[in-house]
Amino acid sequence: MIKINGFDFIDGGVCAAKGFTASGVIAGIKAGNTTKRDLALIKSSVRCKTAALFTRNKVKGAPILVCKEHLNDGYAQAVIVNSGNANTCNSNGIEIAEQMCSLAAEALGLDKDDILVGSTGVIGQKLSIEPIKAVIPELAASLSENGSPLACEAIMTTDTRKKEFAVEFELDGKKCRVGGISKGSGMINPNMATMLAFITTDVAINGELLEMALRKVCGVTYNMVSVDGDTSTNDTLILMSSGLAENKEIICEDESYEIFVNALYAVMMNLARETARDGEGATKLIECVVSGAPDENTAKTVAKSVISSSLVKAALFAADANWGRILCAIGYADAEFDISKTAVDLASEKGEIAVCENGAGVDFSEDKAKEILSEEEIKILVNLNSGDSSAIAWGCDLTFDYVKINAEYRT
Repeated sequence: MIKINGFDFIDGGVCAAKGFTASGVIAGIKAGNTTKRDLALIKSSVRCKTAALFTRNKVKGAPILVCKEHLNDGYAQAVIVNSGNANTCNSNGIEIAEQMCSLAAEALGLDKDDILVGSTGVIGQKLSIEPIKAVIPELAASLSENGSPLACEAIMTTDTRKKEFAVEFELDGKKCRVGGISKGSGMINPNMATMLAFITTDVAINGELLEMALRKVCGVTYNMVSVDGDTSTNDTLILMSSGLAENKEIICEDESYEIFVNALYAVMMNLARETARDGEGATKLIECVVSGAPDENTAKTVAKSVISSSLVKAALFAADANWGRILCAIGYADAEFDISKTAVDLASEKGEIAVCENGAGVDFSEDKAKEILSEEEIKILVNLNSGDSSAIAWGCDLTFDYVKINAEYRT
């Protein structure tokens, strides 16, 4: 079981771990926008063991193809990221992504193959290298240990809030840290990550275990988020380890490895949760907790099914305790269990109320249910009463503003 207790949350975001600096500047990548930071840079003082996961969408942004090539040796030292344009489905996309890496490498005095690249924004519009080239000197010169908020702002598109977390803990008597930044608000239905997420650590760890930890934690964090059912073409999740904490290198799945996995979970779970909270047009964070499942996969499948349902999301926007929609979403989940044993409760800071037992409705106060569902954070508690496994998924309500934002996205 992955735990979150025992870690101190600290400031610093992606720069909290030893050796990392970041920056974010205004390049004017999106025509007419000269007030928003839209180009970010994250750099380590040393080459880092690096693991990454990317979208499973058959349409992949050019930056993903370049990142995969640059990660053949499992190392990287910096990441350059732009918002405002996804650099996807462009005939010269790979050329532009490689140029971004070359420009960053030249400014930082690094090898181009040690630079990774990410892009987010409108799909199918050509990305000019000129505005990026013009601000590269400023981007590199402004790298700072306090630069996480600026980098975080620079990768945002329709996001309404910055997403950055960091934790501190000890291994072998050495102070260690894991931190990160993330963006994502719409086109969120990850089958591996989120829109863009960059995680750093100073823990010394074997490269294979670093990737193993990333996959494990991603499976119970970013994979358990859905805003709108659309999987992005540019989903990128990168984890870099500087190893500068000077702990004894983790080379097996021992206690130190488990502590590292839990620290990674503490950061990634909060980033994923904030992604759901910040869904386009969202007014409520929805957390579905499934317990009593026969196995973890069933629990995860049911939880994801509930928070992905447009009908459930719309009902919760209106604070309507339409439990039938929840049971319907549980019922079409691709998993085997006895629906006649299923119970559903609704909860928030205003209390908890049972709405379904043994697969059937029970009498409850509609007024109390509406009071519970009018809060900004809502929990749907599902008990399958068929085992000991559990899972959590995160989503948001479906509002009028979601349609408005996406109807006007290119303008």
